Amino acid sequence: MAAIIEVKFFNTFLLKKTGSAPNTPVWDGSRGIPQNIGGYARNGVVQPQNWAIEESRIRGGYNNTDVGYGVKAFLVEEYPRASIRTSALIYSGIYNSRTGINNTNVFSVGEDITKSADPSNGSIQKLYAEDTNLIIFQESKVSRALIDKDAIYSAEGGGSITNSNLVIGTIQPYAGNFGISKDPGSFAAYGYRKYFSGKNSNSILRLSMDGITEISNYGMKDYFRDRLYEIDASNGARGKIVCGWDIHNKQYVISTQAIEPTATNDTQTLSFDEDINGFPSFFTFKPEQMFSLRNNFYSVGTTTAGSTGLWKHYSSKTPTGVSIPRGSFYGNVTKSSITFVFNPDVSVSKNFQTINYEGSNGWQVDSFVSDATGFDYYALPAPAGFDLRNDTTNSIYSYLEGTYDSSIPALTGLNAAVTPFYRAGFDRKENKYFANLINSSSASQGEILFGNTISGIKGYFATVTISTDNVTDPGGLKELFAASANFVESSY
Repeated sequence: MAAIIEVKFFNTFLLKKTGSAPNTPVWDGSRGIPQNIGGYARNGVVQPQNWAIEESRIRGGYNNTDVGYGVKAFLVEEYPRASIRTSALIYSGIYNSRTGINNTNVFSVGEDITKSADPSNGSIQKLYAEDTNLIIFQESKVSRALIDKDAIYSAEGGGSITNSNLVIGTIQPYAGNFGISKDPGSFAAYGYRKYFSGKNSNSILRLSMDGITEISNYGMKDYFRDRLYEIDASNGARGKIVCGWDIHNKQYVISTQAIEPTATNDTQTLSFDEDINGFPSFFTFKPEQMFSLRNNFYSVGTTTAGSTGLWKHYSSKTPTGVSIPRGSFYGNVTKSSITFVFNPDVSVSKNFQTINYEGSNGWQVDSFVSDATGFDYYALPAPAGFDLRNDTTNSIYSYLEGTYDSSIPALTGLNAAVTPFYRAGFDRKENKYFANLINSSSASQGEILFGNTISGIKGYFATVTISTDNVTDPGGLKELFAASANFVESSY
């Protein structure tokens, strides 16, 4: 039985007015309505700018001689109801550009065009086609479905692959209850490796020929356990994970971002390197998207001017030839720093006396801190409680940063214009930079000499952070090959 459905169509044409000059073309050479003729009303006031005209024709066009009805929708159910299946797949008819067949809008209920994954593993967040497999990323599971093939299992449980007229074949899960959570933006692929995050399992994952591997266990298990929980919505936070593949350095870049200030740090970006099976670097940029094209790595982020722009990484110059300082992302320049641990002789209590490094000029020591001596109880006159003691030193200037005038009168002869300088930080000898360590920690109970009356940092090991300075070729190349510290065994 046929039914008539009344539908109203209103297409709006906007007629631009011309400028002050008579018959000035407005766009593409067309001539608009003269400026001195009428206008349209807005809030009861006639506006002198543009005219808007409505017409009740379907797909009406400017100066069209014929108006077609186009694609017509039809109803097949008296009371249609939508069914949302977040863990199922559906596919349409075929599309063939060569023969002109386009059935992408055909979903026939008379055919088996759906395939359901286990709904207990959550919704499907990401699909990735690889060769003849369709990889399905659910919140708590990763599976693969055969494309144009099917799996036949014997009574003993053995399986074999056979050709089939099915579009999506049997769904086969990968081992392990790992999924992509609700962060499809964390997915990145290179070669046969797929990388993604799993906030439900507090891990960063890699899917390859050998299945799923927790790469976050490579020295960063505690970090990702705490950080992914910190930005998880189930924890009351609001955060997202943005990831991408860096083709230039062959690294997987991960950026965990807290949308609200519920985390200890708004954004933390770091990279994973397959060559060392570890996470070598943290970065200071906050990307909105990351991707690679040929041999270049790009990201989209907010510039210093507040606008969103495309940034080409590892580039020393802009397209106009302007030099880009190192450590610069979206126009924000930050210092580079390295943190490492000195522990040359395990289980020996030491006095670290000097620090030295091989590399470029322009490195300074931000902190040099020994291991904690343990909790000590203290009482009045100070507030009663426990205290933790570390030996520390003041920051050490770089070679140029620590230069100061000796205040000696100028010499005579050929060296009359030369003024001697001393170094308050690193000095250089045989192209190696070294500096003394002066203890700056406060006195602890039982100490006779402390502070700047003694040299050296006492402890079993020391945590050291060095960074680039702001005076030595700012934005230029700074290299660091090795760092070490001279020490003597402490007197017990």
